[in-house]
Amino acid sequence: MESDSRIECITSSNGVVVDEDEIHPHPHPSSHILNLHSQFSSSTKSSHINNNSTNNINSNIINQNGMLIPRSPGVHELLECPVCTNSMYPPIHQCRNGHTLCSTCKVRVHNRCPTCRQELGDIRCLALEKVAESLELPCKHCSLGCPEIFPYYSKLKHETLCNYRPYNCPYAGSECSTLGDIPYLVAHLRDDHKVDMHSGCTFNHRYVKSNPREVENATWMLTVFNCFGHYFCLHFEAFQLGMASVYMAFLRFMGDEIEARNFTYSLEVGGNGRKLTWEGNPRSIRDSHKKVRDGHDGLIIQRNMALFFSCGDRKELKLRVTGRIWKEQQNHDSGACSPNLCS
Repeated sequence: MESDSRIECITSSNGVVVDEDEIHPHPHPSSHILNLHSQFSSSTKSSHINNNSTNNINSNIINQNGMLIPRSPGVHELLECPVCTNSMYPPIHQCRNGHTLCSTCKVRVHNRCPTCRQELGDIRCLALEKVAESLELPCKHCSLGCPEIFPYYSKLKHETLCNYRPYNCPYAGSECSTLGDIPYLVAHLRDDHKVDMHSGCTFNHRYVKSNPREVENATWMLTVFNCFGHYFCLHFEAFQLGMASVYMAFLRFMGDEIEARNFTYSLEVGGNGRKLTWEGNPRSIRDSHKKVRDGHDGLIIQRNMALFFSCGDRKELKLRVTGRIWKEQQNHDSGACSPNLCS
């Protein structure tokens, strides 16, 4: 944000190529692939799944017959790529000596085995791929509450869409890579990004800029609101939309999209006897800030209109944005929805 701008808040409430000489492979027993079946069959005692475990390949494994297989270092190491240490999925490659690695790392090591330095060629480890087909594993987000168990090859697809997966930091002022659940992100926004926190379902903000003729792409998260037991992020920013300079305000819900649909918000900006209003459902923070902005899903004010709302000599922008959040309640008698406004 430029130094001549200020915001007043009045609230009523991988793809890196790795040189083969730099590869330090982990010890890998896949050359003893023939011993897999004896290792696999010797550990079929059932036990309970630990929901507090990390739930990666180290976790307990369930086979297709429903038998729970306790953690086995042999199976774990066989399905772990010795370069990136991630679980391997077809195609699983091997060298002539039986050392395996994933298809992504095959390119990274320039088609040379990181264990014995032999050329990899195009040999597939069909036996290991077959073993992987027989396994079922808990979602890696089990420790966050996901109770699902999936076949080995379906697990990755589920985890990219799992409702329990961590959220990205919603802060728009920087490329923050922090991940976490909602309570963690709220504390992160407050402590690390110094975002203003407010309780209540109505807000009243004023954006002031001394030189409104200079509009550069800039984003500001004005505040985070806590109402109805949930958190909402109010964004306000200036950017170029084609040849026009515009300001935009929108709200995002700190939770999943389905739950976000239970809420509605309105925004209003005005002055000189005129006003613009916007009403809609907040977008989930699962949708990136850029996606919401580029979709124009919010209140957009052209600069000339914003200056008109500012009154005065149009040399200073004084834009007041007000709004409120409410929750739609189902009327069980009529089946209709009625707004529930917080006090």
